[in-house]
Amino acid sequence: MIQIEDLSFRYGRRTNLFDGLNLSMTGGHIYGLLGRNGAGKTTLLKIMTGMLFPKTGTCRVLGCDAPKRKPAMLEDVMFVPEEFYAPALTIRQYVDLYAPFYPKFDREQFDMFLDELQLTKNDGFGSLSLGQKKKAILGFALAANTRILILDEPTNGLDIPSKTQFRRMVASLATDDRCIIVSTHQVRDIDKLIDAVIVLDNSKILLNQSVEGITRKLAFRTVAELSGQELYAEESVAGYQAVIPDANDGNTQINLELLFNAVMADRQAVQHIFNR
Repeated sequence: MIQIEDLSFRYGRRTNLFDGLNLSMTGGHIYGLLGRNGAGKTTLLKIMTGMLFPKTGTCRVLGCDAPKRKPAMLEDVMFVPEEFYAPALTIRQYVDLYAPFYPKFDREQFDMFLDELQLTKNDGFGSLSLGQKKKAILGFALAANTRILILDEPTNGLDIPSKTQFRRMVASLATDDRCIIVSTHQVRDIDKLIDAVIVLDNSKILLNQSVEGITRKLAFRTVAELSGQELYAEESVAGYQAVIPDANDGNTQINLELLFNAVMADRQAVQHIFNR
C-alpha cells in the first residue's frame, strides 16, 4: 500500500535527512513508527501524504505518486498531525464541512465514537479542552474509514481512560485492506495495539519487523540477576528488565520501550539477530 524506493530528502541546503531510503508497508497491519526527536518520523509521514516532496526517489501510496496528491489518493488517506487546527465550529459543522471529502465516512460510526468519547455534535471546538479537541479529531479520522490512516503522536493530551478507548477504537478498524501507522514517543500507549514495529534513526530504518517475528527472536523478561547473555538490560525495583536473544519460547509480550532502547544501544547486534 505504501512503497518508498531510493528516496532522498533534505530541508533547504542542509545535509540530506533521508538518503536512499527504502520502505514497504502493506495492508492488514498496525505499524508503530518509533524514533528519537529529529529522526525524521514526522517528515516521513508528510512525504507519504504528499505534503513534502522528495529530492530523488519515489513514494507511491495506493498506487499513486504521493507528491501529485491526486484526489483518488487523498480521499483514501487520513493524516492526523501532532499539532492540528480546530476551527471555530461545532463538531456537527466540522463533519458537514469535511466529511464530503471522504466517500467512506460513516456518520453512524462517528456518532458511536463521540458517545464513547463523551462528546456531542453540538459541542463547539472553542469550548473544548485540548484533550477533547484531540478526541473529536481522532473520532473523525477513524470514521473516515480510509485505507491509509496515519496518526502522529495520537495519545498526546489524552487521559488514561481516553487512551484505552483510543486503542479499542483503532483495533476495531484493523482489516486486511487497511494500513494504520502510529508514530509516537509514548510507546507504552501502543505496545498492545500494534503488530509491526519500524525504528527510524539517523535517517535509516534500523528495524522493520512484525511483533510476532520480534518475540520469536527476543524475550522481554524481568530477571533477578544478569547472566551476561542479555542484549540489553535496565535496573528496576524487581531486579533487571532485560531483552534476551534466542530465548526460543515466543511467549513473552513485547516491551517497546526496552526494544527501542536495545536498538539504540547496539543497533548492529539487533540487526544481526534479525538478518541471520
